[in-house]
Amino acid sequence: MIVSSQSVVAVRAVTPSTLKGAVRDCLTRCSFETWVGRNSLVVIKPNLCTAVPEKVQASNTDVAVMEALCEALLTRTSRIYIGESGHLRQNPWQAFAASGYVEMAHRLGVELVNFSESPAVRVPCSPAPEIAMPRLLLEADAYINVPVLKTHALTYFTGALKNQWGCVPDCHDRLRFHRQINEMLSTLQEMLRPRMVLIDAIVGMEGRGPVNGEPRRLDAVLASTDAVAIDTTAMRLVGLDPRKSRHVMRAAERGLGCTAASDIAVEGDFDRLKTNFTPPPRDIANRAMFYATQYDWFVKNVLANDTLYFPIRNVVQLMRKAKLVAR
Repeated sequence: MIVSSQSVVAVRAVTPSTLKGAVRDCLTRCSFETWVGRNSLVVIKPNLCTAVPEKVQASNTDVAVMEALCEALLTRTSRIYIGESGHLRQNPWQAFAASGYVEMAHRLGVELVNFSESPAVRVPCSPAPEIAMPRLLLEADAYINVPVLKTHALTYFTGALKNQWGCVPDCHDRLRFHRQINEMLSTLQEMLRPRMVLIDAIVGMEGRGPVNGEPRRLDAVLASTDAVAIDTTAMRLVGLDPRKSRHVMRAAERGLGCTAASDIAVEGDFDRLKTNFTPPPRDIANRAMFYATQYDWFVKNVLANDTLYFPIRNVVQLMRKAKLVAR
């Protein structure tokens, strides 16, 4: 990235024909040739949170963005891995397939990795005593974070910092520690320190994100070496208040990046792309569920139990439509 006393965030409007050039420009501005050496091991973390075909476009990192990134990296190294973790009802292979990653990876010769099945090591992750993390990710020469710009029902916004929650391979750990998520996301950022964040804002999501909100087309990408600054800038781009995203503010308090506008140099198409997203609603059902996930019995007997979970979910959805679970 350009040498400056400020953190720099690049914002680029893109079309299908200009995407590859924009991604390559983002890599260049993040000085990728200084940290991707010949034959370097590069691990990329997209956001692949659903395998439901009709929700993929706005929920998951666009395969075209990932392809453009991999093609540029292949000019430096062939050791490229794209990793994602599993969920209670979905494994990464389903999400890879639904998002077009299987064909892309085969075509380019890059590897897809299920973090939940790969070798792991246990490391401290305050406030948790320790947590399992993928060995491949910790041993990478370079790690790149590629989230989608979305609102989030729990954390207000999901971008660079929140996407790293999916680096934790055990979905039960992710559920168990939801109440500590703001602090733990900061710890994960301190642990992983991505060399670059590339936000896919081609089609983002507003409202009840990260999966059940409304798609919003922006046709943009953002890039920075400062994960906190890019999250802050992305929120300002879509009219969200960064101060409401507690995990981002906490990371800034810990000295992991910049949030003040005066400390961030935004260059590119920010003014042309600026818009307003509908913020995420928070309701009683949401808060109750995230509170209860700290208890193993709830995860095992309710969340993971299809005969209970789906009827309860259907009732909650009806109550939301009737506005009976308001904030």
